[in-house]
This record gives sequence, C-alpha cells and structure tokens, in this order.
Amino acid sequence: MRHQKIAFLLMLAIFAAAPLVVYPVFMMKVMCFALFACAFNLLIGFGGLLSFGHAMFLGTAGYATAHAAKMWGWPPEVAILFGTFSAFALGIVTGLLAIRRQGIYFAMITLALAQMIFFFYLQAPFTHGEDGIQSVPRGKLLGFIDLSNIWIMYFTVLVIFMAGFLLIYRVIHSPFGQVLKAIRENEPRAISLGYDTTHYKFMAYVLSATLAGLAGATKSLVFQLASLTDVHWTMSGEVVLMTLLGGLGTIFGPVVGALIIITMENYLAQLGAWVTIVQGAIFVVCVLTFRRGVVGEIAHLLKKPL
Repeated sequence: MRHQKIAFLLMLAIFAAAPLVVYPVFMMKVMCFALFACAFNLLIGFGGLLSFGHAMFLGTAGYATAHAAKMWGWPPEVAILFGTFSAFALGIVTGLLAIRRQGIYFAMITLALAQMIFFFYLQAPFTHGEDGIQSVPRGKLLGFIDLSNIWIMYFTVLVIFMAGFLLIYRVIHSPFGQVLKAIRENEPRAISLGYDTTHYKFMAYVLSATLAGLAGATKSLVFQLASLTDVHWTMSGEVVLMTLLGGLGTIFGPVVGALIIITMENYLAQLGAWVTIVQGAIFVVCVLTFRRGVVGEIAHLLKKPL
C-alpha cells in the first residue's frame, strides 16, 4: 500500500505542476482520457468484460452536458451532473441487454449498441450532425468561479479526475472489488460460493459507464465542443489501446496509457498520413517489449502491485 501511496502522490504532483511547462489544454485532455481509461479498466481489468462500445457513454455525456450548458443555460456543475446521469441511465439500459452474455458475444453486443447510438446522434437535430455542438459556454462554477480562466478550469478538471480515480481505487479495494476479481479469475467458482455474478457484473458495468460519462461531460466543457468523434467506434478502440498499453488490471496503467496515446496523437500529427504507420510501429514495439503493459512490467520488476 505504501508504494501505491507514493505513486499516487507522484501522479498528483506531476499533474499539478504540468501546466507550468506543458500547454494546459493538452494536460486537461490527458486527464479526461485517463479517467475514461480508468473507468474502462474497472470493467475489463477487474471484471473481465471487454466492451467495444464504451465510447457511447463518453459521447452521450458530452452531448448532454453541451446541450444543457448551451441551450438551457445550466451552470457547469449541473450540466456535468446531467451528462453523467445520462451515461448512467444509458449504462443501465444497455447493461440489461448485454450483461447476460459473455466473451465475444458481450463485446459484439456492446459494439452493436454503440453503433446504434452513433447513428442516432448522427441524425438527431439537437446534436447538429457532423458539426456537433460548438461554442459551449463554460460558465461559472457554483455561480462565482469563472471557468473561462484557463487555470481555474485546469484545476477543476484535476479535482474531477482525482475524485473519479480515488472512487475507482476504493471500489477495487472494497469487498465488491474482490468479488469482481474472483469472477474474472473463475466465475463458476464464484457462483458456487453463492455470489450472483450477473448482478456484480451489471453493477461494475453501470459504474464504469457512469465514470466514462463523467470524463465525457468534463471533456465537452474543456474543449467547448461535443462531436461525433467521441461516440464513434474508433474511440472505443482507442480506450482499449490505452488500457492495454498502460497495463491491464493495474491501477495506474490506464493513466500512463492515456498519456502515451494522447502525446502521440498530438506530437506526431505533423507527420500527416504517416502518423498511423508510426503509431502502429510504436504499438508493436510496446506490445513485444511490455507484454504486461508499461505499469504492469514495472510492477512485475518491483514485485509490487501498482
């Protein structure tokens, strides 16, 4: 536990000091996607459920928050809560349809549901199609904290990320989290011990969807935009890469994975069409070199969980 506390304090210090040397909006993007990846890791890394449709929660919360803030004039904290609740509701509906399936069947159902949501947002009038919801006002937090100030916005995002991260950490180390790990390792045995595994998996799915929604809601205010990109299937694939690259089933792995992927996207963009080839080569090297992910390999060397 001591090494995990040190890792957490180090992560907090890096994020707190980063905007002094790195563009703050870039770091806010990293934190939003880090929370998204941590939420996804809760489902696959500790519940053993691979979802290919997690982008629908990120995008749904983004659209709901952007619409509430721009069209209804809601304050940012209420708009974010509304977006997060929208992802929570969608998680319940889709979870009831998908959670009783396992393996590739579960993954394909989530992908199909996500594609249905994508085409709905493509046609829905309030999303403005391919243009998205633009110029979303950040507003004033609690009525007096002006989020148009880049520093205030940054530390607001930092607080949201840390709150989400600590919630996931607490869930993982709770009796609920231990049952999830048992289901991941040997579901028939968990059933034989009297656990309703479907109920536990459903709860993990909804919680993961809600936290992914929190990331999407925050991101829409950071960029003042909600677009189809966040709900497209490629975004679901991207979060899988972040989790695998950082370390599946680790606590800090998704954060590192998100940092690596977002850094590559931003600083390799100047390569144009070659960027996908370079990214592919880097992924191949990382997979061959770090089979447990970056953090997974570090934890293996230290022989301590991270």
